[in-house]
Amino acid sequence: MPIYKYKAYNKNKQVEEGMVEANSKDYVEEILAEKGLSIVSITEISSGKKKFNLDFLNRVKIKDIVIFSRQFSVLISANVSMVQALKILIDQTANVTLKMVVSEVADEVDAGSTLSEALGKRVNIFSNFYVSVIRSGESSGKLDEVLSYLADEMEKDYDMMSKVKGAMIYPAFVLSALVVVGIVMMVFVVPKLTGILTESGAELPITTRILIGTSGFMQKYWWLLIAIVAGVAVAFRWYIKKPQGRRQLDYIKLRLPIFGHLFQLIYLVRFTRSMNTLIVGGVTIDNSLKVAAEVVGNTIYKELIEQTIKEVEDGNSISSVFITSKTIPKMVSQMLNIGEKTGKMDVILERITNFYGREIANMVANLMTLMEPIIMVIMGIAVGMMVAAVILPMYNLASNF
Repeated sequence: MPIYKYKAYNKNKQVEEGMVEANSKDYVEEILAEKGLSIVSITEISSGKKKFNLDFLNRVKIKDIVIFSRQFSVLISANVSMVQALKILIDQTANVTLKMVVSEVADEVDAGSTLSEALGKRVNIFSNFYVSVIRSGESSGKLDEVLSYLADEMEKDYDMMSKVKGAMIYPAFVLSALVVVGIVMMVFVVPKLTGILTESGAELPITTRILIGTSGFMQKYWWLLIAIVAGVAVAFRWYIKKPQGRRQLDYIKLRLPIFGHLFQLIYLVRFTRSMNTLIVGGVTIDNSLKVAAEVVGNTIYKELIEQTIKEVEDGNSISSVFITSKTIPKMVSQMLNIGEKTGKMDVILERITNFYGREIANMVANLMTLMEPIIMVIMGIAVGMMVAAVILPMYNLASNF
């Protein structure tokens, strides 16, 4: 449906601005009239035909939510009313999708809904973790502090994941380029080079025969290779959407050489950081565990947390399940146990998060240092195989004349 921006006077003769998603301009007028607003102007800012493009180009990112939370915190701490703060943020928000959502949330809060209820209806924008922290802030009357702390923690998680993704961009780009160059060589260059060797009738090494056979197959059946790759990709996406497929993929991630340990640390920090944020926000430990199970992003860790929830509900320690798990470092279980006994769980979780956060940063830096020589070795092997399969036989053939 089209999105309309409106300006109107409320019953107190104050100017209000917002956004509405409706089928037509007439329907917008009806909606505003029901709210008792006197319309000044209604402007269409996007048509229904552009909605797909808007969703694609204006996908709400974590950074958008962080900026929104920080600005919202500043306004609330300045004693601006919640509805007025949300309406101010409509103009401050750059992302079109989030702008529309904030406008809808402002209208619902103005109509009597709580902020957490309004945000909870937009699960594709605001996660259960985010809504739980907001709800605790509303209950404690410290919404500004909770919003600021939430923005800080989300920003830390965003920075951590950005560093990890950034470290993977270079090797992924180089390896992709190698694959493309290899395909071009096999389809267009190798046949011309090996044609001379084939016509000579000389006995060719096994590596050369394999290269000629592979090149010929790719020339004749390139469409079959594309179909196979596409089929495998579709089957893989279909399989990992199933619970068992998702679990197997998450298990493999934790068992990968080098990267497996990195994934373990990322999931662990995500768990401890979300737990710390929720507990500081006033959420109980059992509810914090339930939310963290959804936030952690790995089925294996989610199962561990769900087992821990059962233990906690039965009156046992939060570390009772972790201490027997091979994916959780012993130090974490011991520190959580200390946190329970001393009543300083938030302090312990923050220290665990900071410690393993630094370890992730160091590991990512080391990986970036190691990637370049590893890629050079891979390129050297590829070039060496090409030389052994093509250049040497041609040199031997030329030597016979």
